[in-house]
Amino acid sequence: MTPALQRDLAPLGLQLGAPAFVRIFKREGELELWLANPAGDYRLFRTYPICRYSGALGPKQREGDNQAPEGFYRVARSQLNPASRFHLAFNLGYPNAYERARGYTGDFLMVHGNCVSIGCYAMGDAAIEEIYTVVDAALRAGQPAFEVHAFPFRLDAAALAAEHASPWFDFWSELKPGYDAFERTRRPPRVAVQGQRYRIDG
Repeated sequence: MTPALQRDLAPLGLQLGAPAFVRIFKREGELELWLANPAGDYRLFRTYPICRYSGALGPKQREGDNQAPEGFYRVARSQLNPASRFHLAFNLGYPNAYERARGYTGDFLMVHGNCVSIGCYAMGDAAIEEIYTVVDAALRAGQPAFEVHAFPFRLDAAALAAEHASPWFDFWSELKPGYDAFERTRRPPRVAVQGQRYRIDG
């Protein structure tokens, strides 16, 4: 697979081992894999169909609600599982600092293969093999952790406004600055938690 990946990356000015970034869009059923070019700007390498996720639009709040999480996550090398019973997997790190501050519960929320989901984002096996290879190479090359931004949908102004009646409108409005920052700069923004709210710097 590695020679094929290198062949596909080269025309985009990208290489295996470059810093990686992942965006997930529930409604669209898509996972985007981005890589940094030598200048540090991120370019879209590939968009993969999400085979399955469980639950509805909205964040995960408690163990057993079968919701796939939404929010901002960091994945370090220790969170990769090459021996997963779901082919290959990486742990999103739920609950993050925001979710812990709100008392949300649950663990082992993954992106994995095998097209089976109970609170996770399940990919096809070929897709997870490629994604895993790329993020593993980035971490081996020195990226301390890669960011995963999981959104309910593409958070442009019109799409968010259309969900004004949703009970999750305020939460999604907190996610939007992170979405907007990357759209504007093509670099993952710095995300912090202040009190029980996300703070986006970038």
